[in-house]
Amino acid sequence: MKVKEIMTKKPIVARLPASREDVVALLVKNKKTGLPVVKDSTGEYIGFLNRQMLFDRPETEQLALLVDRDYPTVSGSDDIKEAARILLDNELHHLPVVNRKGMVEGVVTPADFLPIIAEKGSKNPVEKYVRSPCVPLHLKTPLKVALLTMRLTKLYAFPVVNDEGILTGIITDRDIFNRNVIEKSISTADIGLGDDEDVWNWEGLKNVMKLYYEISKIDVPNIPVEEIMIRNPKTIFRQSPVSDAAEIMYENDYGQLPIRDENNRLMAMIYELDLLASLLED
Repeated sequence: MKVKEIMTKKPIVARLPASREDVVALLVKNKKTGLPVVKDSTGEYIGFLNRQMLFDRPETEQLALLVDRDYPTVSGSDDIKEAARILLDNELHHLPVVNRKGMVEGVVTPADFLPIIAEKGSKNPVEKYVRSPCVPLHLKTPLKVALLTMRLTKLYAFPVVNDEGILTGIITDRDIFNRNVIEKSISTADIGLGDDEDVWNWEGLKNVMKLYYEISKIDVPNIPVEEIMIRNPKTIFRQSPVSDAAEIMYENDYGQLPIRDENNRLMAMIYELDLLASLLED
């Protein structure tokens, strides 16, 4: 199977020259976490920008200084295994698809592979593909501590456990920056979005809101994660086929899934990127 068969075609792109605010508005409006960057005059591919690049350089204003010009790409005629390998080896969540003329044709993400992994029907146990250590948070962990843990571990989702170590929920960075939690502490003018209602949408804003927390333009309340976590999350048994995990993630639009052992105890977390390794085994 070729990349062009699974990629998102005609993706939203950022065009140089542009400012940080221009790109943030584009991400928010289109509910994206990353964008290919092209020359405004020709449309030629230059590089890629994702929200982590914004987080890492919070004071840089010009897109030309933020974009990663050495970011990996694939072509639409490449095999999907090559795209999976690049994503997995570089721990990426977006991969631009660029043709021979240097024009962007699409973008492929780990989520695009989930239906293929599910259909492949691999019987290998899901526990085989866990790559990251499982870092649980206690349900009384303050939100600010949860955000610090996310920044230090570079993970975006954590299982939440009670005093007995029993899984009770999941918390993600998007859950922390939802409307009910931070609406009272934020001004659109403060973060450079103005009053454009076409841009001001919360689903997109949650993708980049952590940036403004890092540069102290917004705050989060002093409440524990249990107040906003997703309770009683779906889980998967450690010996379940990896194809089952892919199917659950795809059908529920999950980016991660807790793994449990024979005694129903939390064992690990599997992320959608981890599952790509199952495509590279033969």
